[in-house]
Amino acid sequence: MSHHEPEVRTLKVPGATIHHEVRGSGPVLLLIPGGPQDAGVLAGLARRLADRYTTVAYDPRGNSRSALDGDPVEQRVDVHGDDAARLVEALGGGPAYVFGTSGGGQIGLALAAGRPDLVRVLVAHEPACVLMLDDPSDAVAADRHVYDTYLNEGADAAIREFLGLNGLDAGEGAQGDGVPSDPEEAATFERVSANFEYFLAHGLLPISLYRPDVEALSENGARVVVGLGTGSEGALIHDIGLALAGRLGTEPVPFPGDHLGYDTHTEEFAEALHGALRAG
Repeated sequence: MSHHEPEVRTLKVPGATIHHEVRGSGPVLLLIPGGPQDAGVLAGLARRLADRYTTVAYDPRGNSRSALDGDPVEQRVDVHGDDAARLVEALGGGPAYVFGTSGGGQIGLALAAGRPDLVRVLVAHEPACVLMLDDPSDAVAADRHVYDTYLNEGADAAIREFLGLNGLDAGEGAQGDGVPSDPEEAATFERVSANFEYFLAHGLLPISLYRPDVEALSENGARVVVGLGTGSEGALIHDIGLALAGRLGTEPVPFPGDHLGYDTHTEEFAEALHGALRAG
């Protein structure tokens, strides 16, 4: 198997089938995307690290190619964490290195809290754990407003509001119609765009209101690193990460770029991730 072309696999789990893409060789590094995203957004990072790790990026249940068995229900981060655990077990039983970004960081936190035996190191990059803030009321209200916008005005209006709140621009590197010019990136863009409805209807609020089990994470021996983008300083997501790191009693680790640094600064981000995974 080439380090650059993935071996595509599926794993049947209760209620869904998980699409995942395996590259490279070495210790397992599980890569978890956030929100409506899928394995495609982490493909560049997976390629960069495939000479040092067996990188495994996947579509969380309900997103893109990880089909649900039945109708969509409210997403539960603990169920996503169980899926991640089953993936690690299927890949040899761990312990594995784990990287999760945004909502994927929250999935990683659930995995590390519930199955520390499967986690060698977790790097949670800017997880959107708003309940870690001393006063999360404004952040929770903003997420609820996005959800209300979805109910009243539809997915397009709501996702624009969501991206704006988080300082994100979905059109970076895109053509005039908003679709990336690279064919692989265009295919990912199309899949992720099709996930917006599911994310807004069933994922936004339950994921953002997930409260990590800080006590378990602090006591169970799994090493948890909170990664914060240097380009996110001053943004709410940066404050959330600082709050989480403070509750864990750890120092956050800087990563290049902002919330999407793994995509905009892929090479530098990969080296920062490798260093964070191997430190200590």
